[in-house]
Amino acid sequence: MKSFKNRLLFNIFYFLLWVGYFVFARLFFLLFYFDKTQELGLVTILKTFMYGARLDFSFASYLSCIPFLLIIFSVFVNPKKIGVFIKWYSYILIVFITLLMIIDASLYQAWGVRLDTSLLPYLNTPELMIASASSFQMISGIILWGIISYVFIKLFHKIITKKISKINTSNWIQAPIFLVITALLIIPLRGGLQTIPVNQSNVYFSDKMFANHAAINFIWNFFNTLTHKTDGKNPYKYFDDTIAKNIINKTRNNLLISNTDSILNTTKPNVILIIWEGLPAKVVGSLNGEPNVTENLNKLSKEGILFTNFYANGDRTDKGIPAILSGYYPAPVKRIMRMPNKTRSLPMLPQKMIDLGYKTTFYYGGDLNFGNMNTYLRNAGITNFVDGNNFDKKDWNSKWGAHDHILMERFAKDLATKQEEPFFKIALTLSSHEPYQFPDTYKFGKDSDENLFRSSHTYTDKTIGKFIDFAKKQAWYKNTLIVILADHGHSFPIHSGPFNSPKRFRIPMLWLGGALQKTGIKINTISSQVDFPFTLLNLLKADNSDFSFSKNIFKTSNQQYAHYIFNKGFGTLDKNGVFLYDYISKKPILENGKNTSKLDSLGKAITQNAYQDFLERK
Repeated sequence: MKSFKNRLLFNIFYFLLWVGYFVFARLFFLLFYFDKTQELGLVTILKTFMYGARLDFSFASYLSCIPFLLIIFSVFVNPKKIGVFIKWYSYILIVFITLLMIIDASLYQAWGVRLDTSLLPYLNTPELMIASASSFQMISGIILWGIISYVFIKLFHKIITKKISKINTSNWIQAPIFLVITALLIIPLRGGLQTIPVNQSNVYFSDKMFANHAAINFIWNFFNTLTHKTDGKNPYKYFDDTIAKNIINKTRNNLLISNTDSILNTTKPNVILIIWEGLPAKVVGSLNGEPNVTENLNKLSKEGILFTNFYANGDRTDKGIPAILSGYYPAPVKRIMRMPNKTRSLPMLPQKMIDLGYKTTFYYGGDLNFGNMNTYLRNAGITNFVDGNNFDKKDWNSKWGAHDHILMERFAKDLATKQEEPFFKIALTLSSHEPYQFPDTYKFGKDSDENLFRSSHTYTDKTIGKFIDFAKKQAWYKNTLIVILADHGHSFPIHSGPFNSPKRFRIPMLWLGGALQKTGIKINTISSQVDFPFTLLNLLKADNSDFSFSKNIFKTSNQQYAHYIFNKGFGTLDKNGVFLYDYISKKPILENGKNTSKLDSLGKAITQNAYQDFLERK
């Protein structure tokens, strides 16, 4: 009887060790984001532990399965040998899970979600992942990883050693009993005896999204998204497909034809597209953002056409590029740019331009293989590239690529030579990507990540300002349209309201150049990146019918809308309101303004239709 009791106690203590680890992990997350935690209040903080316990118990059950099974063998085999195996099994897991815990906390600030499979595509280029972190972040992260791993290894070692020492080989009858005990792990593993196993929505309890995210068990979330299969089904389906398309077309079909005169003085201008890494409207003075970050862009905004209600459709570069060049909405989780079999069939603005006789080149100071950008761009018909391989390593920012001023100087040098017109040139900047390293004055200092962020955009702003000064002196400028827009918005500077509110996704778009017949004006139409290729091709009198998600920015109408995607959620807005929806809790995050029920239906229909299109592309 004593032998049975000791085995049972070992199982209980081992299970509780992992539960304790996850309680610590939640506390670590809350302390890591202490400013956000302070806003919750004591009761809400305690509820994150209470509601999160189901996922803690669930993953502790997964981790306990092997030790529980091994304890069965201790009936017949020397328990000390079994204990050694359980110890090393636990040590390895502690080191691995602690690493993911630190990665999870580090990424949350930028991504706004707990650890999931969004991390996996970046594992193909670990050197670029590392380049995103500052030296301080890397060193402090490694130190934390070592300390936390060491403390928990010592704790597990002490408890396992103590409990194993009290176990002896015993009567075989205990084996089937402990097999049943192991099988009973299925109950906490699936979160109880209810029909549907526990999932993320079970721990969502608050109208404050940070509290819900804090309640999630990070490692459970990671493996749940890793193993979750859609089997080709659309998880965002709310309507019959025909009804969803009708909801969209009822609004979109009225927004396809401009009701204003062309803003161009030619139908075949040269086009230069400058895609600015991670620039939010929050730091653009001409868009009522912070006044002193982008002084050149602010000044240039008076010389061209400024789009004041323009939005990114996603939150990362590999979502922004297909939105800008293919007029394609990103999926809530998947990234089509990383799937060559699907990007082959996308409509492509570069290919349309090539078909119109444009000579096309893509400029980027980094590695074009990152995010599978190279394959996507080649599928787009581009064959001429200038990338990180064309620049000396001494001119590189950490490991991301050449500094923006080096890239734009090369861009200008090439454009200074006689150009075969018309041309379509694209440049993608990178210096305003973390860790925000550049060879110039840090205007806002280095005392915080937010000020590093501001300083990096001031540097890129100076670089682009110099390029525009150069362009104005070139013969081709009088027949050229220059478009400056961001690839996505940013969580910095920290804004009020929900993390994924429109403030995060609103970005600048500015049109300049001698090809404009109207300048010094603002376009207040609500629009987004997916509308750009459709609108540009319309101005060029070219076929734009393939861009089935786009609409015309120059159609002035109160029906104009923007729709953006974030991890397992969306935001849809028009002149009268904003609607944000979370697919995990199946509840709105934000409802502001009039007629949000229309935005609710429109947003769900667009997300469903876009993801169905994604699934069907081969």
